[in-house]
Amino acid sequence: MTAMTLRIPDEINASIKAGAAAAGLSLNAYIVRAAQRQAVLDSARRLASLGLGEDLGGEGDAL
Repeated sequence: MTAMTLRIPDEINASIKAGAAAAGLSLNAYIVRAAQRQAVLDSARRLASLGLGEDLGGEGDAL
């Protein structure tokens, strides 16, 4: 595991903390999940741009 320092702008600090609390997660877990979700979406968009989004692996998985 890698430790990171994250600087959150004051303007969005309260909303991020509220989102974490509403999800029942620690602030750390909430931010990690958000980053993971974005990485998956970015990858999916890349696959779709390559024309690979309709049928992933031939097993019915789709974007």
